[in-house]
Amino acid sequence: MYMNKVAIWVMTGILATTTVFFNVYIFLMSIWNYRQKKKWSPSETIILALSVADVAHQLICYFWMTMDEVDSKCLIDQRPYTVMLLLIYSLKFTIMWDTSFLTFYYSTKLVSTPNHCYTQIQDAIFKHVTLAVCLIPLLGLGTCMPMLVVFKSDNITAANKDCGILTPTNNIGHVYEAMYLILSDVLPGVLMVKCCFSISFHLAVHLRQMKASTNGAHRPKLGSQMRVIQMALSLVAVFILFLVIDLYVNYQISVNQENIIGLTFCFTSIYTTVTAMVLIYGKKTFWKALIHEFNVCLDEYPCLYCLKVPEQKAKPSTPEKVQT
Repeated sequence: MYMNKVAIWVMTGILATTTVFFNVYIFLMSIWNYRQKKKWSPSETIILALSVADVAHQLICYFWMTMDEVDSKCLIDQRPYTVMLLLIYSLKFTIMWDTSFLTFYYSTKLVSTPNHCYTQIQDAIFKHVTLAVCLIPLLGLGTCMPMLVVFKSDNITAANKDCGILTPTNNIGHVYEAMYLILSDVLPGVLMVKCCFSISFHLAVHLRQMKASTNGAHRPKLGSQMRVIQMALSLVAVFILFLVIDLYVNYQISVNQENIIGLTFCFTSIYTTVTAMVLIYGKKTFWKALIHEFNVCLDEYPCLYCLKVPEQKAKPSTPEKVQT
């Protein structure tokens, strides 16, 4: 069991490095774009908030795992461990809702609806997108605060026990844990699936109309719009996969009392890494800059020339662009 914990800790450390690298890259590129354009788009605001939450979650998460390995007998006071776990759960809530909020944004840009009331609600949300991304972390913290009351936060320092662990000890604790998973995982997942269906339906209709207008003379092309669609659908697919794994791991922890909380952090690290890569791919300027810098670095080492990635030259595209 101890060797498993060490292996998970090492793996999470590798993933933490990639998560921090990709999200810091997104953050710096977003700041650079702002200095060029002197304005933020709603999507850039959400992506920036998501990258900050990813980095903060990863740093606190790995610091807790490191301290848990170093202080294997839990000799240090348990409250710092408990506060760190509380922040980790809160940041996870923020990451899930920021991701679903971003998918919701792209669905509103790609899918037009005749419902005037729904359109007004969308406009109201995106006029106050900065307020929304600031409220999400506060809601996450408020949702997690009851853990200090309904969860057990001490440790008996037995072998392979985690320090400051938050586990339900009674029916109220189990009910609250179920509510937390519904609020932090299931509800944003439902929103993302709804957006996924809307985008997919829009894509099918749009392609059919384009094919009909050209009488099937050539393949319909969506230009930059297709890149955004691919990114949005990829975000949903990655989220659903993570949701299934996360719910299963939490079930094993709460019902079977298995000591695998480190596994949840490892899977979250995989999720934040893959999500960051998908976001970079979706932002064409980010992707091109990353590929270029990667190739420039390889130029310093001729023996690694085979690893170079082909760079695509910009092509004129007629379809309407979607702001990413």
